[in-house]
Amino acid sequence: MKAVIYTPNAANTDAWVGRMRALLPDWSINALLEETDPDAVQYAVVWKPQTGAMAQMKNLKAVVSIGAGIDHVLADPELPKHLPIIRTVGEDLTQFMREYVALHVLRHHRDRPQQAAAEARAEWSTVEVPPATRRKVGIMGLGNLGAAAAKTLAGLGFQTLGWTRTRREIDGVTCYAGAGEFDEFLAQSEILVNLLPLTDHTAGILSADLFAKLPKGACLINAARGQHLIEDDLLAALESGQIAQATLDVFTVEPLPEEHPFWAHPAITVTPHIASRIDAETGSRIIAANLAEYERSGAVADLADAKRGY
Repeated sequence: MKAVIYTPNAANTDAWVGRMRALLPDWSINALLEETDPDAVQYAVVWKPQTGAMAQMKNLKAVVSIGAGIDHVLADPELPKHLPIIRTVGEDLTQFMREYVALHVLRHHRDRPQQAAAEARAEWSTVEVPPATRRKVGIMGLGNLGAAAAKTLAGLGFQTLGWTRTRREIDGVTCYAGAGEFDEFLAQSEILVNLLPLTDHTAGILSADLFAKLPKGACLINAARGQHLIEDDLLAALESGQIAQATLDVFTVEPLPEEHPFWAHPAITVTPHIASRIDAETGSRIIAANLAEYERSGAVADLADAKRGY
């Protein structure tokens, strides 16, 4: 059995391949499609695969996404429609996201950007904020990562709201569902966290229309996909004061070009797609277990639904 590895960072190829070979000693693991016969490949482990790569593998049983999202796999117009796609999720990745969301919600809640600006001026300036129990935080997307983040914020005392397409019930979280409840959810979200999957329905959802429905001076955290955000609309909302601050971890073009206005904007915090970054040690362990289980049983808990897009 063979797996093709496309790592998130080419510099880490050897680490991924080495760990996968150790975890699956009876499998043949190669780093690139060019190193093996495409017809011999039964599983492809990919991140942003080249267009047409999966179509070359005539005996492919499944594709594994190196990450929780599958939009980068579905972006290939030549992807065979019958192929199962396995997501990569796990406790470590969920923990990373919980940490990231908690960190940046707290930064916005306590207005750390304003404090940092005063510090840079050597100015002794206090910022008064309400306790977390009087702050409403909205989470868009209540999948594995979103639900865990929502529970974490509720545990910190925030009035935590959640919204998703279909109804969810989470202890300590006020859940909203569907288009009919979206505006009510937005109207209360003083800090809005986007953890939605990227689909045709959610692309561009962070727009002027959405920003106008938030409380005046709301804060935005986007740790899902760059394509969720209409960048010019955010810049306009920051200029008008409708949005006070934003933390962005994902971008339409990555790495973010050095001339991009987000870098220098005083109300925007840029992080380099690290919210729930997968590393070779963690990712290889999760992926190897999923491959072994899928080969054994033909099923795995992390199987995605390509029609839904996640």
